[in-house]
Amino acid sequence: MAKDMTKGNPGKTLFFFAVPMVLGNLFQQLYNIIDSIIVGNYVGADALAAVGASSSITFLFVAIATGLSIGSSVVISQYFGAKRYGEMKTAIQTVLLASFVIALCLMLVGIFGTDAILRFMQTPQKIFSDASLYLKIYFCGLVFLFLYNMLTASFNAIGDSKSPLVFLALSSVCNIVLDLYFVTKLKMGVAGAALATDISQAISVVVSFLWLCTRMKKMKTQQKSRIFDLHILEIVCNVAVPSMLQQSMVSIGIFLVQRLVNGYGEAVMAGYAAATKIDSIAILPMVNVGNAVSTFTAQNIGGKKPERVKEGFRAGLLMSAVIGVIVTGIFLVYAKVFVGLFMDSSSNQAAIATGIEYLRVVGLFYALMGIMNTCTGVLRGAGDILWFLMVTLINLSSRVILAYSMSGMLGAKAIWWSIPIGWGIGFAIGFVRYLSGKWQKSSLIE
Repeated sequence: MAKDMTKGNPGKTLFFFAVPMVLGNLFQQLYNIIDSIIVGNYVGADALAAVGASSSITFLFVAIATGLSIGSSVVISQYFGAKRYGEMKTAIQTVLLASFVIALCLMLVGIFGTDAILRFMQTPQKIFSDASLYLKIYFCGLVFLFLYNMLTASFNAIGDSKSPLVFLALSSVCNIVLDLYFVTKLKMGVAGAALATDISQAISVVVSFLWLCTRMKKMKTQQKSRIFDLHILEIVCNVAVPSMLQQSMVSIGIFLVQRLVNGYGEAVMAGYAAATKIDSIAILPMVNVGNAVSTFTAQNIGGKKPERVKEGFRAGLLMSAVIGVIVTGIFLVYAKVFVGLFMDSSSNQAAIATGIEYLRVVGLFYALMGIMNTCTGVLRGAGDILWFLMVTLINLSSRVILAYSMSGMLGAKAIWWSIPIGWGIGFAIGFVRYLSGKWQKSSLIE
């Protein structure tokens, strides 16, 4: 099911590659969504607030895993596009080993640093113990999170977006069953939700790894692959380290915004937690179009066909804009219905009102987010990492600065309005860089 994207109609190729990625990541987000819905309805709004407060912290670790997978995917894609399959296999094996070691180290940091981080975030005492318990159990499964991201990046890099979809569907079903059993049957509360996520991710990792091994054995090469290669790791790090820094800065920004949210009390925290879970689902199609553009770009840069990238970019812009408009329409009409899934509307009216307001402000600008992500997808796939990093960090820093600076005048509303302003600034910078054409000379492999 590997797909060579250096040939064929760019728009059609990009569309059929992106669709399984969108569906697969929707399944992945179900982990967090299902946790929150079950916790909010069966344990209570305070427990939902605890999970929401934890999410900004877990995102920091997810960001590091994502940054590593971004670097790996770009390098693997460029080797695949250049038909250098032996080096491609070596790159896959190298990054899997590296991610395993990094995950073990971060797991220990997370487990022993949880309470200190929660205190810094000014987490209300009422939800402190639940948030701490959720995080510590979550961190125990950090190795599975890292390995899953690396395995998915490897499949996507060779143009196979269908296998991760199948594995995520399997793990999502497991997550639903385990969530219901641990939380509603065994009454384990937030601990049950975290444990269900860990077990589901572990299952997905095992199945994905076995399938990838089978795929790699069938891909014959004249050059023998190596289990670990320091030179290839250095190439990966040229993309991965800036990407990890970028993703970490994004998570720190979310962390700082969550700290601002915490100051408004449990009702705003619960509404914000519900809205951001819904928002994470809403933006996924546009995010994955950008990821598909990134892989498409990387393969064609590796294959010395930059002219195809421009056609793929135009197709990606159209897809992102259309999806953004559709999603905006859905969330403007049904915002109350979606937020109401997370908690009892009769006893949590203030929290629900907060969630609705967030979605109706941010949701107006989903198309803008989509076209910004398409621009950064080209820069990332081409290996133009410094500009990719700059676009993302300026987008993020402007959001954090505006959220804090306008909070005195607008209150919590400043947090929602800062998001689309950041998207607009990020798009402007990314598009100017794309028009310059300098990204075409950024290939990572020799």
